[in-house]
Amino acid sequence: ARRRSFFFAPSIMAQETKTNRMRDIRIQKLCLNICVGESGDRLTRAAKVLESLTGQQPVFSKARYTVRSFSIRRNEKIACHCTVRGPKAEEILDRGLKVREYELPKEGFSSMGNFGFGIQEHIDLGIKYDPSIGIYGMDFYVVLERAGFAIGKRRRATSRIGTRHLVTREEALKWFQQKYDGILLGGKKKRSKVIRRRR
Repeated sequence: ARRRSFFFAPSIMAQETKTNRMRDIRIQKLCLNICVGESGDRLTRAAKVLESLTGQQPVFSKARYTVRSFSIRRNEKIACHCTVRGPKAEEILDRGLKVREYELPKEGFSSMGNFGFGIQEHIDLGIKYDPSIGIYGMDFYVVLERAGFAIGKRRRATSRIGTRHLVTREEALKWFQQKYDGILLGGKKKRSKVIRRRR
């Protein structure tokens, strides 16, 4: 039997993207992380910052191995994180992007269409400053998806997501520019390696 090869013209794909709701990109989840580097009172206060921001109970992360130069022991709690979904994730992301003035570097976008950035002070998000807590920075990481991505995670009849349905880096960059009127910053210039020949 002969195999049939299907070729999709760029104009047809662009027309399909406009009309097909399944091609719309949306936020799957927003991960917020505060890494303190030590356990104790500082980590507890960082967890309170995340709880006041998200209204959820944060989860603590443990160190994978011992680093003596940073006084970190293996399995010691050193960070806390929260995963937010739905309208709450969009609201917190908008506040985080407003702090960055909707400017993100292109290097912050991965090949799978996800992106991340960080802020220096959590009080810039609109949280009132508390002297007993202090000021913490945090990392934002956004995972993007399309409708139908759940087929890869369901228990019954699990299936693969087609290559054309995955979110690419270029599509994520375009989505950020259109949805938030974002500005993409160019990357750092790579230093040219000087090859020294042995005499």
